[in-house]
Amino acid sequence: MHTDFDRCYRAVQAKDARFDGWFVTAVLTTKIYCRPSCPVRPPFARNICFHPTAASAQRAGFRACKRCRPDASPGSPEWNVRGDVVARAMRLIADGTVDRDGVTGLAARLGYTVRQLERLMHAEVGAAPLALARAQRAQMARVLIETTEMPFSDVAFAAGFSSIRQFNDTLRTVCDLTPTSLRARARARFGGDDTLGTGVMTLRLPVRTPFAYEGLFGHLAASTVPGVEEVRDGTYRRTLGLPHGTGIVSLQPHPDHVRCRLVVDDFRDVSAAIARCRRLLDLDADPEAIVAALGADEELGTLVAKAPGQRIPRTVDEHELALRVVLGQQVSMAAARTHARRIVAAYGRPIKDAEGQLTHVFPTVADLSDIDERLLAFPRARRRTLTALVTALQDGEVVLDSGCDWTLAREQLLRLPGIGPWTAEMVAMRGLGDPDAFPATDLGVVAAARQLGLPTAPKDLMERSNRWQPWRSYATQHLWTALDHAVNQWPPKEK
Repeated sequence: MHTDFDRCYRAVQAKDARFDGWFVTAVLTTKIYCRPSCPVRPPFARNICFHPTAASAQRAGFRACKRCRPDASPGSPEWNVRGDVVARAMRLIADGTVDRDGVTGLAARLGYTVRQLERLMHAEVGAAPLALARAQRAQMARVLIETTEMPFSDVAFAAGFSSIRQFNDTLRTVCDLTPTSLRARARARFGGDDTLGTGVMTLRLPVRTPFAYEGLFGHLAASTVPGVEEVRDGTYRRTLGLPHGTGIVSLQPHPDHVRCRLVVDDFRDVSAAIARCRRLLDLDADPEAIVAALGADEELGTLVAKAPGQRIPRTVDEHELALRVVLGQQVSMAAARTHARRIVAAYGRPIKDAEGQLTHVFPTVADLSDIDERLLAFPRARRRTLTALVTALQDGEVVLDSGCDWTLAREQLLRLPGIGPWTAEMVAMRGLGDPDAFPATDLGVVAAARQLGLPTAPKDLMERSNRWQPWRSYATQHLWTALDHAVNQWPPKEK
């Protein structure tokens, strides 16, 4: 979008917050870049240019506006609706792949050489992977400085910087402030907070409005696995398995943001934890585009108008979601929770929770490599499917991660015994974030289709769903809202 000057300038003149994250506005006279919705008076058209990312603007010598804080805006929804290599790279960078494995590791995950990848990234987003990771490190450092009382040396290494000098120089360049000044401004703006400490942080996760969070949080609440997830005092809580340790996150929805309280073993995992929470709640979706497309449909429009801004209940771990989908094949949601609880109790990593009843992190495929099938109290065919999936994920025959190819992942899943279109589409929709997945045989989808007078035969319903492309995952979520079911109840009813 940043190449369409007239469209971008109109958005800036209107201070339209819908475009925050799509591009940034760089002011040539002040060398500052802003969100499109920055409250200051818009500069003259001759004095501005547009960049696709904060990293691109920083690379060109601009620093972040202190008033609108463009580095804290929602991420561009473009990277979550595209399946090409640049979008896959952006999702992996957000998950911290460059910090953990370097640019070489990122390129290897995508099947490209470093040179090819850097050329593609420069052409598309105006910055190389290393520059994008650097911008992300600066943003994470700012979050830690403003939301915790961590010593600055700890902040530097937790955010991924290799030295204190690099940390200080980057913040001065990007924010035009020292770490001490940033913390002082945060204290003056937000006041004291007795939750701040070296192991806990509280922050706001920005979200594009409208935000119909009832269906999202209702679905997460209805499918909680005891020990791994819980709902307490209007807050969804769950454990996290992270690259350097474990964590616990508490998420409380509001109309324009989600309050996030995060506890981690190792602060190097903060960036990955926040990225996974945003992915879990689908916070970088573009509700305006979805509402415009689906709201025009004759049958679906009523549901969209009733609750615009639906999000997809996703996952913090693609492997976990795939295993839970298989556990839920042809059984009720309650039965699937029971199966998952048994596996978690036997193979999950124990964790301490001082504020609730969370006890384990969901087991990895390595933990389940020698699973005792006597724990799996369901038919032999489904036991074979689960063990085949575990083996395929561990051996790399099936690749499910934030940067995988959606089409290839479906093909790999469908080769496994006992996995059909419903399972593959549910994994694509909730695990991988494909916005156009559609489980046509899902019982809830079929029941809602019947209520709306839509075809219910899988072939006919699939053909009818073509009108909803490329937003069929969101059409599925809207169809689920038509049901009288626990997935639409938030806060959940007392049992």
